[in-house]
Amino acid sequence: MRVNSSSEGDLGLILLRGSNGFGKLVDEDLVFKRRGEKKTFVIKIDDVRFSNGEGKVVLQETVRGKDIFILADVGNYSCTYNMFGSENRMGPDEHFQSIKRTISAIGGNARRVNVIMPLLYAGRQDKRKGRESLDCAVALQELRALGVDNIITVDAHEPRVENAIPLIGFENLYPTFDMLSSIIMNKKTKIKGDATDLKVISPDAGAMGRALYYAEAIGVDVGIFYKRRDYSTIINGKNPIVEHSYMGGSLEACNLLIVDDMLSSGDSILDIAKQAKERKAGDVYVAVTFAFFTEGVEKFDKAYEDGLIRRIYSSNLSYIPDEIRKKRWFVEVDMSDMISEVIDRLNYDISLTEMFNVKNRLKELKNFIRMTNEE
Repeated sequence: MRVNSSSEGDLGLILLRGSNGFGKLVDEDLVFKRRGEKKTFVIKIDDVRFSNGEGKVVLQETVRGKDIFILADVGNYSCTYNMFGSENRMGPDEHFQSIKRTISAIGGNARRVNVIMPLLYAGRQDKRKGRESLDCAVALQELRALGVDNIITVDAHEPRVENAIPLIGFENLYPTFDMLSSIIMNKKTKIKGDATDLKVISPDAGAMGRALYYAEAIGVDVGIFYKRRDYSTIINGKNPIVEHSYMGGSLEACNLLIVDDMLSSGDSILDIAKQAKERKAGDVYVAVTFAFFTEGVEKFDKAYEDGLIRRIYSSNLSYIPDEIRKKRWFVEVDMSDMISEVIDRLNYDISLTEMFNVKNRLKELKNFIRMTNEE
């Protein structure tokens, strides 16, 4: 039950280029939650690009006194613009620049400015190894300096990066419940959540906390494939993986759920699936918050045909091409309700603690799993 019947400031939602599809779902959910308070909360803007590549953001409506939420998909590589007669794709740097342009256009006239980056900009450049840049921390400090009140992200690669901005709000949301609900309730999924039937697998030591959370939520065992890397070599900015070593109980006849925050090229996950099959595992499922497929999907088509993987689940928090959405092995998990709930609560100045405490929701999910297993 809502503890406050009115918001402290009129709600405004700004959808930057590349976030319109997901943003429309969020807006529709907000309209439903507010029971027709408005037909839309979206504030119209023009994202202008000049022929030399420079740009500007122009607000088409007033934002004075409003609670503004800027939604940006910094991972959307489908956005293009013309520069000197050539078509260029927008990368994360340009999406982040659009956020700063929008804040500049607001000019301090909003009641509060909140930035929603489901995929945190430069999230993998969060700690220093030798003489290298700290892009994520610097970007967060830039937003703080521009007057941003809250930054909302999902499944940050390194949550401790919020230490860079201790004096403003930093909300790191987790999609665990929504992902598990989609996986367990999907008719095409054989996973029943029985402790003897399923194991949750962490693809590396860094994802172990996430794997334990998933395993605890549905009451099953967990295992880990430890990455051994060649630190003497750097290929495409990364130390190549030499070998995956497994630690955990027997995988024989177990269905596996591999969980991680993101899938980039996918080579690591496919190698784990191959090794798991060699250990006589059953079906292999993958659940990631963000799926990039940076080297195409042909290898996944083959892995599916060869029986290495059965399904890949990923959220719609960042851009997914239609051709991937149509793949038999891909399942998209809608997270618009979670984002709209956060916006709704922040606008009403209601605590987000209840959202983070998913104990009761997970209890309902466990009951569903138990009833499914009894059928």
